[in-house]
Order: sequence, then structure tokens, then C-alpha cells
Amino acid sequence: MSTPNPVSPTAPTIEGAPARQVFLQRLFLKDASLEMPNAPRILTIEAQPAIDVQVGTGIDMLASGVFQVTLQVTVTAKINDDVAFLVEVHQAGIFQMSNFADNAELQHVLAAYCPGVILPFAREAIANLISRTGYPPVMLQPINFDALYAQHLAQHGQPQGSDIAQPAPETVQ
Repeated sequence: MSTPNPVSPTAPTIEGAPARQVFLQRLFLKDASLEMPNAPRILTIEAQPAIDVQVGTGIDMLASGVFQVTLQVTVTAKINDDVAFLVEVHQAGIFQMSNFADNAELQHVLAAYCPGVILPFAREAIANLISRTGYPPVMLQPINFDALYAQHLAQHGQPQGSDIAQPAPETVQ
């Protein structure tokens, strides 16, 4: 892995304290799949498929202040009850965070800002895979991750900042 960007000694400050910073270290396609379980029969049906899009996020702490944020996007197209195609993409980024004294603010950045950075790359991967199915492209609409995060907090009754991910266990070989 590349060396994290250190906070420079001349980093901007807010009221004398170092300003909060977010560095994107890496962006990568962690997993991608395309399934067409009813091909080629489904391709002979002249009907527009019904499209269902599901989105999820995951946060893993890799080291102190370094997080992997994963955006999972699943697009399912059905004609009647038959699956025309199913595309799933796990697009991820490694982010270095510094100078976040408030865990609630850090959690908000990880759950809302970082997936917003990743989304355009997941959208491209989804479009690329769907173009290989023979069906017209599906354009994923912009997603308001701030609203989704607020909804998540309201549904689960969690105080902000209580679910910061813990470091992933290291494996020894």
C-alpha cells in the first residue's frame, strides 16, 4: 500500500487547531459480477425489464485514521418473474482521516461523503457490465448519502458516532 499522506506542518488551522482532512489514498473495484440466469431465452422476449437498484455501504478501519469504505450496488432486471440480468459491484476506497476530534462528525464523513466520492466509479462499472448484457444501459441516478445516513440514524436510534468501525483483525501467516 502507498504511504499515507502525512498532515503537513503548514496544514490549515481552524481557531488554532489543525483542520480536519480527508485524503483518498486508493480507489479500486473490489468485486464485480454479472449473471444472466435465463439467457438466451430471456433475450427473445420483447419487453422492457423492471429495474431494481439496491445500495449499501460498509466501513472498515484498516489502521488508526485509515478506513476502507465500500459501496455495494446491485441492479436486478426482471421481465415478469424471470431475472434478465443481475449486476453487482463492490467499489471501494481507502481514505485517510485526520484531525477529527468528534466521532459523530467522522462517522458522518465516512458514511455520507466517502460513498459520494466512490459513486461515480461504481456507476461506471455498473454501466460497463450492463452494456455486455445486450440490454439498454441503466443510468444510476445521484444518491443523497447525507439523507440516507440521517434516515439510518433515525431508524436505528443510534447516537451519532457510536458505530465507528474497529480495525480489521490481522492475519498471521
